[in-house]
Amino acid sequence: MSDPLFARFGRAYAPGDVLFREGEAGEVMFVIQSGAVRISKNIGGMDKILAVLGPGEFLGEMAILNGRPRSATATVVEPTRCLLIEAKTLESMVARNAEIALRLIKKLAKRLDSADSLVEILMHRDPKARVMLSLARHADAFGEHTTDGVLVRVTPEEIAAEVGVDVEIAYEVMARLRRLRLVTEEQGAIVVADVGRLQDFLEFLEMPQKFGGES
Repeated sequence: MSDPLFARFGRAYAPGDVLFREGEAGEVMFVIQSGAVRISKNIGGMDKILAVLGPGEFLGEMAILNGRPRSATATVVEPTRCLLIEAKTLESMVARNAEIALRLIKKLAKRLDSADSLVEILMHRDPKARVMLSLARHADAFGEHTTDGVLVRVTPEEIAAEVGVDVEIAYEVMARLRRLRLVTEEQGAIVVADVGRLQDFLEFLEMPQKFGGES
């Protein structure tokens, strides 16, 4: 069965294709129908992964909303189909449909919260906690709900790079979370069985530090 939206606005991409690069002018935004796209930013000469977005997510909207250059780079990580929406089309859709405008506002607000969370994570002194907090952030902001839990399209190596810890620490944390049956790992992804339980476990680990600081 043909997809009229994809026939009009769609394009297919292969792994490794770059949708846009940091610093480029932006003329379109992308809505992911299937597949996954990695968002990264060059910080201190190193590429830091900000998010990996899956079906239903959109990206590239800020450049066409504020007219500024792209603030990050978007790279396809698996076979992906996207709808390409130009600025005039987006403005028309928002003007005609309040639900689209509200969804856009909510998504932008959630991403701002996620960016604030990343700053707080990077300030945390415990490297193992940074790994778990990063995983929880990705699951909450960008995770895809499945029958087995929340699918997070990041690897331990990518999390380690994001929060500035040795990759061996990320492996150690993941091994512990697997033993606790809080996560399972797939190729290029992590499945969080229960985000609430992961957050509860983090709070439990931080309790001795809190009480120790008050004594």
